[in-house]
Amino acid sequence: MNAAIKNTMIAIFTFGGGIALLCLLTFIHINQGNVTIPLATVVEALFNPQDTLEHHTVRILRMPRAVMGIIAGGALAVSGVILQTVTKNPLSSASTLGIHSGTYFAVVVSTIFLPFSMFGNGIITAFLGGVLTFLFVYMLSGGSDATPVRMVLAGMIVTFLFSSLTSVLQIFYENETQGLFLWGSGTLIQNDWDGVKFSLPLIIAAVLVAFIFASKLDTLTLGDDVATALGQNVRTVKLITVLAAVLLTSVTVSVVGPIGFVGLVAPHLIKLIGYRAHVPLIIGSFLWGGNVLLLADVLARIIDPSFSELPVGAITALVGAPWLIWLVMRMKSSNSQDTGAIMAGKDSAKISLVKVLPALVLLIVVTLVVSLASGNYGFEPVLAYQAFFGDANEFIRNLIVDLRLPRALVALFSGAVLAVSGLIFQGVLRNPLADPSVIGITSGAGVGALMTMYWFSVSAVWIPLGAMVGALVFFLIVMALGAKAEFQPTVLALLGIGMSAFGSAFIQILVVQSDLGVASALTWLSGTTYAKGWAELLQYLIWPVILFVPLLAFYIKTLDVLSLGDDTAKGLGLRVVSVRFQMALIATLLAACSVAAVGSIGFVGLIAPHLARLLVGSVNQKLLPVTMLIGGALLVVADLFSRTLLAPNEIPSGILVALIGAPYFLWLMKKRAA
Repeated sequence: MNAAIKNTMIAIFTFGGGIALLCLLTFIHINQGNVTIPLATVVEALFNPQDTLEHHTVRILRMPRAVMGIIAGGALAVSGVILQTVTKNPLSSASTLGIHSGTYFAVVVSTIFLPFSMFGNGIITAFLGGVLTFLFVYMLSGGSDATPVRMVLAGMIVTFLFSSLTSVLQIFYENETQGLFLWGSGTLIQNDWDGVKFSLPLIIAAVLVAFIFASKLDTLTLGDDVATALGQNVRTVKLITVLAAVLLTSVTVSVVGPIGFVGLVAPHLIKLIGYRAHVPLIIGSFLWGGNVLLLADVLARIIDPSFSELPVGAITALVGAPWLIWLVMRMKSSNSQDTGAIMAGKDSAKISLVKVLPALVLLIVVTLVVSLASGNYGFEPVLAYQAFFGDANEFIRNLIVDLRLPRALVALFSGAVLAVSGLIFQGVLRNPLADPSVIGITSGAGVGALMTMYWFSVSAVWIPLGAMVGALVFFLIVMALGAKAEFQPTVLALLGIGMSAFGSAFIQILVVQSDLGVASALTWLSGTTYAKGWAELLQYLIWPVILFVPLLAFYIKTLDVLSLGDDTAKGLGLRVVSVRFQMALIATLLAACSVAAVGSIGFVGLIAPHLARLLVGSVNQKLLPVTMLIGGALLVVADLFSRTLLAPNEIPSGILVALIGAPYFLWLMKKRAA
């Protein structure tokens, strides 16, 4: 009897309480806006409509937005339920598996190059993009053998890759993609009932498919072998339900944009209450998914009640990213320990520094010369020579000496600083996937820098300090969580990605509130060397190299001791915790200086140390100078191509590096899994 009463109370709370909360949030949501409408008028407009301006505002402008929030949140939540069951992965959702980024990229591509395919809000394009992205992530992570952490890690990196490609298109086709920036961050803005009328039938159809297959999904949770033994066609069930999940996602993306983490949070709320059977799980998730998204939109307009719209996707990410981190921490014990050697290179590499260093210096010098001589009119070495040693006119001299030269040097020093930061993080954490961008440090620095610029409105001199504070806060959080997870490499990378998502959401809010232009915002967020000069070089980059690199050269050998394992290092007299913290702190400060100078450029700290190991082995005293030079050369080359590849248009350097780094990260992750 007590158990029956308990179950009844749980059901009343879950479903009755959920409906009550949904009604409350709907009334609050409808009453929000630039013009306050009394609650009594809202009630009258809903139940006794009159031909008045207030009633039309409620019924035609505000009510569709609230209804769209409910059905979009519900659709994303049901999609999350299906994906978590089919992939046997509690971390799965449309956002964590990269489906959102794939649908968004497909819509942007079609908008620019195939506008005729955008009928029906581009649902066909979004659906195909979502299906292909899911298959891509599923295969990359190992298919049926994929672990939950590896699958989500692959999804997040695919998201980085598609986001970079999307940013390139939005920057170069700003007119064609006008209005897609806010939509691409997730927004419930509706000017009429068209969005609801379009999406509701498709969402109902996909949810009905989920209900029809609910019992089969219950069987699927027992394992593929058991389901097959019970006469179930596992492949057919997975195929149909995944298509339903992708349809739910693509419908919502085509109307309100990619809104992340709702499909992660809502199903887990219902599972935490105790429901496991899919019929109540689907109903409860739909209900609470609507609550989560509606609450996020209410909060967005409380935070920014002005005419400018705050992306609701940024608010859901602020909630969902910590939720992802919490889930990772919960399931860390089920993952195998992975504290092996950090290397993807050859310990037996025999190329000496005497050969490698001059070759890299020569490569950098040649690249710098080509960069100085290259512009909108092609390669002009004679003009570059005359600017330094001849009688070039003042305009050419200023162009090359005062614009191109300092910009190339900023790229050189930024790349070197990021590469060294990545080398230290990989050594300290014994993690080949560590990189300031992957573990959330650059995101934290970006938050700190933007807050300094737009919230505190102080002199630009304080921007590096803001970046350092932001990076330090994120670093301390990641290190604290990493210590609890025993610094397992893949878990730590996933924790960092969660922190990056949180930081990116915060940055998105700051960008909207500061009224930064779309192209400018995307360029800064992607990381760029555009318009960088002597000021950035002297204020942000020279002094970290002068201060920290000699210090690292003296202490770098401690990384070799750490690579032997904590117990061995302690036996050799090394104060492991103290050394790990001090070295990681230096790496954090280096990354922060780079962010203050050129924005959030990722993956340099991942690629450069690995390439260095392939050349000179794994001894860190050799790796330090080689890694610095490779990182500098990599970003100088990226800067050169960013100016010349599509001249006179310019691609942010960070996007070019990401287009190389994201596939490399996936390859490295797959190689380690093998």
